[in-house]
Amino acid sequence: MKGVILAGGTGSRLSPLTLVTNKHLLPVYNKPMIYYPIECMAKSGIGEVLVVTGGNNSGDFIRLLKSGSGFGLKTLNYTYQDGAGGIAQALALAEGFAEGQAICLILGDNIVEYCIGAAVKRFCQQGSGAKILLSQVENPRAYGVAEMEGERVVRIDEKPKDPKSNWAVIGIYFYDNKVFDIVRTLKPSARNELEITDVNNAYIERGKMTADKLDGWWADAGENIDFYLKACNTVSHSGANKLPVP
Repeated sequence: MKGVILAGGTGSRLSPLTLVTNKHLLPVYNKPMIYYPIECMAKSGIGEVLVVTGGNNSGDFIRLLKSGSGFGLKTLNYTYQDGAGGIAQALALAEGFAEGQAICLILGDNIVEYCIGAAVKRFCQQGSGAKILLSQVENPRAYGVAEMEGERVVRIDEKPKDPKSNWAVIGIYFYDNKVFDIVRTLKPSARNELEITDVNNAYIERGKMTADKLDGWWADAGENIDFYLKACNTVSHSGANKLPVP
């Protein structure tokens, strides 16, 4: 399995902090934000990682992260997203890097308390399809929300006005190599983006989606300035990615 971290976008929800830098380079407590998803992947046994970035600060990632060897990675690769076309469009840039293998996709502003080695192992045992990670949130209208039947996800609604649950789809996804074929079938949404929710619903419709409920806390450091502050405080009080790989 290979890893993909999305670190593009304009970061407008954290303006003016992001007027002169990419939001994923902002500090979260004592480390740059981008360190957390990279460390999560490395601790979970994913050794080959691609960072998808964009904008005027893309070169800063190379200066900061270099080859990735300091994180224990085998390889750290970079690619550039021209413009903001959505998560699924950014994912499509990883097709050549994936080389037919399954991938773990993490949004670069997502921070979790523990590493995700157990979920990696379960998806590898699953063999095909997709897996999403869920966490209970106080503001489900801000996220893709899972409609559940028991432990099974039957649909995901993006930023619903009337959420069916408070189980948010956090920004960590697992996909087999069919994901790129699905992305090619997508049509832009009302905000002119290719939506990752449409990718996930395609897997659900095929009966190929599983879901795990996240252990420990999850912080979305990019949602707004208050969530960014909360993420910094949460990390400072309890640390992140503490569990060894199962």
